[in-house]
Amino acid sequence: MSDQQLQQLIKMVNQIAANQHGEKAQAAQRVAMHLQKFWARSMKARIIAYLDDDGSDLSPLAREAVACLKHERQAG
Repeated sequence: MSDQQLQQLIKMVNQIAANQHGEKAQAAQRVAMHLQKFWARSMKARIIAYLDDDGSDLSPLAREAVACLKHERQAG
């Protein structure tokens, strides 16, 4: 996956997170569920790898959601 594709993933997850309202932990869980349902396996793997490598361009809520996604993938 190219750097441009990664930047698009970052933009998308930040937009999804920005559209969540309510309590932060529940919002992060909703974003993680959205990623789990609608993103391709390669997209999820790439955004998790980005979080592990740097993650600095992710909003705080997006960062928490990707961490939730990572945890769910490791547990399942």
